[in-house]
Amino acid sequence: MTNPNYTLIGATSTRAARAIWMLEELGVPYEHLGVKPHADDVTRHYPRGKVPVLLVDGEPITDSTAIIQYLADAHGQFTAPAGTLARARQDMLMHCALDEFDAVLWTSARHSFILPEEHRVPAVKDSLRWEFANNQASMVKRMNGSAYLTGDEFTVADIVLAHCLLWARAAKFEITEPALAEYFQRVTERPAFQRAIAKR
Repeated sequence: MTNPNYTLIGATSTRAARAIWMLEELGVPYEHLGVKPHADDVTRHYPRGKVPVLLVDGEPITDSTAIIQYLADAHGQFTAPAGTLARARQDMLMHCALDEFDAVLWTSARHSFILPEEHRVPAVKDSLRWEFANNQASMVKRMNGSAYLTGDEFTVADIVLAHCLLWARAAKFEITEPALAEYFQRVTERPAFQRAIAKR
């Protein structure tokens, strides 16, 4: 099978890091345009200007989670097969990470520097930190001592959760669960993650 021509658009300081990490895990060739949201290279493919955008033989795919799941399915790696209970559990936990980690951090970012100043509510961040700590405790229980989010195998769900934890540290949201801190250390020692982060 000939690999498609991949171009990943988006700076590694954004959710584009998830797609870069996935491409590095797969070991497939790709071009990377490390531009910020709303750059011309983004808006010509996605008028809203959000990153990342993955071009597959010129065809754009948007949203970091859709991109990494597409890549996993296309290459048959780092994912359970569609239509299996294992895939349902993977999707369940990946969406949990998006709802309970990504959404909390995104709300904090919006009230820090994204929304117009008159619409920001800085005090909401205290509530978000409390929620973030509670969500960590819940996630650790759902992991039930597994090495990775869905069990003993690294999947796309781990890319989402680990990237959220990386984002949390940058945003000064404490990782309060020791098991989650150990998980984060283990996952971010992967060579593909190190290569992705080096692109910053």
